[in-house]
Amino acid sequence: MSEDIKIPDIGDADDVEVVEILASAGDEVGEDDPILVIESDKASMEVPAGIAGKLDSIEVAIGDKVKEGQVIAKVSRAGTDDADSEGDAEDDAEQAADAKADADDHQEHDDQQDDEDQQDDEPDEEASGTETVEVRVPDIGEADNVEVIEVAVKAGDEVGEDDLLVVVESDKASMEIPSTRAGKVVEVHVSEGSAVEEGTLLVTLEASGASSSSAKSEKPKQAEKPKRSEKAKPPEQPKPPEKAERPDTKAQSDSGGAEVYAGPAVRRLARELGVDLRAVTGSGNRGRIVKDDVKAHVKSRLQAGGGAGTAGLPSIPEVDFSKFGEVETQALSRIRARGAENLHRSWLNLPHVTQHDEVDVTDLEDFRASLKREGEERGVKVTPLAFIIKACCHALKEFPTFNASLDKDAKNFILKRYYHIGMAVDTPDGLVVPVIRDADQKGIWALSEEIVELAEKARNKKLGVSDLQGGSFSVSSLGPIGGTGFTPIINAPEVAILGISRVTVRPHWDGNAFVPRKMLPLSLSYDHRAINGAEAGRFVARLGELLADIRRLAL
Repeated sequence: MSEDIKIPDIGDADDVEVVEILASAGDEVGEDDPILVIESDKASMEVPAGIAGKLDSIEVAIGDKVKEGQVIAKVSRAGTDDADSEGDAEDDAEQAADAKADADDHQEHDDQQDDEDQQDDEPDEEASGTETVEVRVPDIGEADNVEVIEVAVKAGDEVGEDDLLVVVESDKASMEIPSTRAGKVVEVHVSEGSAVEEGTLLVTLEASGASSSSAKSEKPKQAEKPKRSEKAKPPEQPKPPEKAERPDTKAQSDSGGAEVYAGPAVRRLARELGVDLRAVTGSGNRGRIVKDDVKAHVKSRLQAGGGAGTAGLPSIPEVDFSKFGEVETQALSRIRARGAENLHRSWLNLPHVTQHDEVDVTDLEDFRASLKREGEERGVKVTPLAFIIKACCHALKEFPTFNASLDKDAKNFILKRYYHIGMAVDTPDGLVVPVIRDADQKGIWALSEEIVELAEKARNKKLGVSDLQGGSFSVSSLGPIGGTGFTPIINAPEVAILGISRVTVRPHWDGNAFVPRKMLPLSLSYDHRAINGAEAGRFVARLGELLADIRRLAL
């Protein structure tokens, strides 16, 4: 018996998409063997089988949107085949015995009934050479938002059995619905754009003659009776209808011509907006076109055509750089493209202000250096970021509006009573922000260990969806890279982010003389709708006190 493999808990992530399928029907898999890879706007995640056995089927395709609890595959547990075969053999024997007894007891009655049925059928066929057949939407599973995207016939058309009548499309797949009989189209009950569901009447046909596919025009013939000397076979069970094949998403564009790689929902959006998909550059896996690519294409065309961009912003002129020398076009990774989109949205929607300051961290660095040997014994490297995150948690508790979000109307604070600190990590695919949960409840050793672990997972594409959710405040550290300050962009819907630059030794006046001190530049960007300048100044000043004298972290 097959068991379902389902999507595990992926939190509240939206737009989670199947980007790669790693196994196929018939494969033997172990519990931890990955079946497919799903990807959100921020990270990819492998989904393991969870059950050892043989894959019976894969229920999703590349490009499908999935959610927690959705069935993605069916598997037969290892060791169940023999039991199933024995059960099937017993069932076959029992059915054969029943069929033989039925044949012995009712042979004469069945023959007589066959004669009566045949006499009833013949006059009906002679009296009526045609038959009205209704073609309806077949079983489409649990699909929502099913729409007619093409009507291939009109009233008066002659169609053959299996000729295409209409095409319907959900968010995941298209399905062609053929004629079940040969005949003449009497009426078409839907049009392009009509919303339909299972059982919706599509087309009425006037069919001629008899067809084995119509239950109305022809009764099933009685199976030939086995001779008494032969072993009776059980009646053959009707096969369930085959699942409609998923359309090949790499097909001819709606405008004809060149091939494009896009799913049904993207094609529908392109039709609605009048976009030729051949002109769109895909940012998805293996160059697949996603909805955002279509929207970006429309936006760029509007900007190019009007001289002024969306919301009154002037457009950047398009330049043919190849006339100045050799160039190469390289697509942005999905993470980098989505990250750029999120940052652009935050920059346009939030009034950013950045507060800069310097903190004397000489004592902190001396104390951190004293922990080096113990860190080697523990196998943990203590970084300045661990102390900074610990200090941020203390400051956020004193300034709760920094650990908050605004509601959609910017009328209310949503104050968070948890302290999940996001830390920006630079990866080859772009910037990601994994989250250290309940950072206020962890010590310096635990924070240092988790910082290293999350950074490695980010660079190796091993972050889970839960690792990227729930942040209440973010820290972006340039660390040893350098710089004396920068303006970090707020990770909306948060209201503030702290930027950290490189520690440098600077001369500092202590009242009597200039002495060398280790100075840490801080850059606090904040949403000016939620936080004013005085509040930001006090927050940074308090953070400086905590970092300058780390003993205060124990108070």
